[in-house]
Amino acid sequence: MFVDTHAHLQWASFDKDREHVISRARKVGVEHLVNIGFDVDGCRKGIELAEKHKGFYATVGIHPHNASQLNQNVLDKLRKLCEETKVVAIGEIGLDYYRNLSSREAQKKAFTAQLLLAEELELPVVIHDREAHRDILEILSEFFGKISGVMHCFSGSREMAEQCVKSRFYISIAGPVTFPNAHKLREIAKWTDLNRILLETDSPWLAPQDVRGKRNEPAFLLSIAKKIAELRGITLDELAETTTRNAKEVFQIS
Repeated sequence: MFVDTHAHLQWASFDKDREHVISRARKVGVEHLVNIGFDVDGCRKGIELAEKHKGFYATVGIHPHNASQLNQNVLDKLRKLCEETKVVAIGEIGLDYYRNLSSREAQKKAFTAQLLLAEELELPVVIHDREAHRDILEILSEFFGKISGVMHCFSGSREMAEQCVKSRFYISIAGPVTFPNAHKLREIAKWTDLNRILLETDSPWLAPQDVRGKRNEPAFLLSIAKKIAELRGITLDELAETTTRNAKEVFQIS
């Protein structure tokens, strides 16, 4: 059994065949899935999917691309959405200095506000970090020991991974680990404590190498798992068992 800890099945590209996508995932053992929020509407849709499907959960948060939207009214809406029973984390939150769709100052302000919300509600966080490693660690340092969570689609250094693990964060590995030139990420997948590794697809983006260029979906998690098991020299069953336990621990799901 696998857990896709990061997918966006509420995305419009799944509107025509969402139920088939879910069926394909279950057929390869992806029994649990965390649907990740990115704006208020996306959060609501993610929660609706979680309520409809057994083994599905949701997160609530404003993505750094949408950071300029965050104000007190939106923050209050997020707090209210967190009362839903299938909500397991605050996310996807963080910094994105690659696209800069919101100003860096707006991103930092939104990130900090949502970390405070997570601390208030005692929820883990799902962190988006793209070309912003230093600022991510600097802001998180104020909360280390107060909150735990997930470094989504990890892209930092091995040293950063070790620092995050020491600070009670999990390292989530996505499709790029299957790319031929992903030497740094493969090293992290190989050497990071297995008890701190999670699996994700980030569907509909970042499809693994064998289906690269196609719309990603949770069923493709199997390709990611096979690569990590190969890198570590362990069985797929061992990887599935440990990463599933890790997901249940961080998100407090059964």
